[in-house]
Amino acid sequence: MSLRDRTSPGKVLLAVFALLLAVAGLVAQSYAAGEPPAADAIASEKPGEQTSGSFLVRVRPSGKLVRAATLGTDVKISVSGTVARAVVSQRFKNESPDWIEGVYVFPLPENAAVDRLRMQVGDRQIEGQIRERERAKAEYAAARDKGQRASLVEQERPNIFTSSVANLGPGETLVVEIEYQQTLRYEDQAVSLRFPTVVAPRYIPGKQSTEAPQGTGWAPDTDQVTDASRITPSVVAEGEAPRNPVTIAVDIDAGFPVNDVVSRYHAIKVEKRDDSRYGITLEAGPFAANRDFELVWHPVAGSVPRGSFFRETRDGETHLLLTLFPPVGVQAAEKRLPREAIFVIDTSGSMHGASLDQAKRALLMALGQLGSGDRFNVIEFNSTTTSLFALPREANGRNLEAARQFVDRLRATGGTEMAPALRAALEPPEKEGYLRQVVFMTDGSVGNEDELFKLIQQKLGRSRLFTVGIGSAPNSHFMTRAAELGRGTFTYIGDIAEVGEKMGALFAKLEHPVLSDIVVEWPKSVVAEGYPKAVPDLYLGEPVVLSARVEGLLAGKVVVRGRAGAEQWSTKFDLRYAHEGEGMGVLWARRKIESLADTLRDGAEQDKVREAVVDIALNHHLVTRYTSLVAVDVTPARPEGDPLDSQALPVNLPLGWSNEAVFGSLPRTATPAPLHLALALLLGVLAFVVYALARRQA
Repeated sequence: MSLRDRTSPGKVLLAVFALLLAVAGLVAQSYAAGEPPAADAIASEKPGEQTSGSFLVRVRPSGKLVRAATLGTDVKISVSGTVARAVVSQRFKNESPDWIEGVYVFPLPENAAVDRLRMQVGDRQIEGQIRERERAKAEYAAARDKGQRASLVEQERPNIFTSSVANLGPGETLVVEIEYQQTLRYEDQAVSLRFPTVVAPRYIPGKQSTEAPQGTGWAPDTDQVTDASRITPSVVAEGEAPRNPVTIAVDIDAGFPVNDVVSRYHAIKVEKRDDSRYGITLEAGPFAANRDFELVWHPVAGSVPRGSFFRETRDGETHLLLTLFPPVGVQAAEKRLPREAIFVIDTSGSMHGASLDQAKRALLMALGQLGSGDRFNVIEFNSTTTSLFALPREANGRNLEAARQFVDRLRATGGTEMAPALRAALEPPEKEGYLRQVVFMTDGSVGNEDELFKLIQQKLGRSRLFTVGIGSAPNSHFMTRAAELGRGTFTYIGDIAEVGEKMGALFAKLEHPVLSDIVVEWPKSVVAEGYPKAVPDLYLGEPVVLSARVEGLLAGKVVVRGRAGAEQWSTKFDLRYAHEGEGMGVLWARRKIESLADTLRDGAEQDKVREAVVDIALNHHLVTRYTSLVAVDVTPARPEGDPLDSQALPVNLPLGWSNEAVFGSLPRTATPAPLHLALALLLGVLAFVVYALARRQA
């Protein structure tokens, strides 16, 4: 007898119902296991639920969990010309009666060359040593297990680092000092210094890995972002006071008379020491680590520097840093080419609120700058990509009005699926006789940067890509590198009041020809290894910044030549006039390592690149993706047998971001987990339908 003969249809359907319900439960359980902390969760004393910005440790013998540690950050930056040296001090304080290990994920500038670590316990300082990453982790782990105090600094991205401290005793404060060097941005006759203070939640695409997570973050590792758990620190609960107070002090020696020093987002006190030297401190004391700190200073009219030139000789090697400024006022004689402008706007959940308001206003201004002979399109993206038109259209009144209505209807929701939007902007055939300019407005909160960089390299063609970083804490690594690979420029907009100024500067670049075909010529007496290898196209007002390792006699002039439209231009600098400086070798090494990393996207052999990077990093004491700094106090501190609790330190949500929009009841923006829950809900609905049918059959 067949199964159908023996069993009624109603019983079969009931069995199917039970099976679907069980599968739905398993899917939902899988989702919940990887879910980031809910935005509206109250402070909890349960492992995995605590979101208050402090460590949890278990108090023995009662077994009760209490909050254990706090963090404060002090930043001191010294500026010489367009070079900055910074000391970042992280103060970990254990307020529990037990021993703890803490892990803190934090940002630094995307071009920071981290070369020093010191760990201070009481009156003693322990100097960190550079090691290959796996060896450094092993040394740290061994010291932790032996009860020795230790610290470890690792690079996750060029602008994301992890600081670990082990064996911090009850009531103790441990200070980790990190030093780095960077070149500052000089553009449109202004120098800017930007210090990030918070790692914003990242959107993590891809299929969840079945391996154990590498880090302590809320997102699981995936096939597209294999280290997702290391770059997604949990976020403090909504309504709780921000954590990690930050102090900043800056000493500026500009090298030229300065007109003013302005802080864009924080109140400051300015001490003028002479025409070119200033001291900057915060006016109102520490601020919450929830938005970038930025200083800008302008040269006095008529004193714009022609360039700066520094030299450092150490261990038999000489390194140079040249900043050369193209002549002001070079214009192309040829007629302006009509543009095919593609405007791409991020409408994911992380753009909710002020960020989307800024982006929409910027986009409306950009539409107003189009000429009658131009063509354009508008593309929005979140979890999906939507284009205003199937193909770019003429910038006439009717099409522009349709674009304004399209922009007005934009709302922030969903994930940050950036790759389809880039393809939609770059893949269509370029129209002959038009210059395609893609203006990409986003906070850049993604974890799969390398995949996107590779896509830009493959699809760019003759287009130019301009990135506009939106919000209080944009992903500077993505924004700057995407613009460099896209042969365009990048702009930050951190406040609605800046939209007019920043977009006006961008429009000027869009209107002017690029400085192209740039060649650096060294005198015959000098053998140089300079970076970047190929100087990218530049727009008017931007300098040529060159790091070089040189051999031979420093005599003669280095010449930089290029074209602006139909005109030739050149600028030169006498090598004899180099100023003595520090850190030029570190900056050169950072640029060379960046160049080596780029070759990976071109198919270079990873083992060979790793070997070359490690060799340079060990020689110059640099933290990279393959090397880390570790400091160990050889004297055991934690008594043998006493337990050690390990907790990750949550970070603040960037100013202006919405917990509900980013995470909410479903974590829509920063993780693919909603797909799991959606499947569970679908299975549950299907189970209900089957159950109803079963009841009818019965």
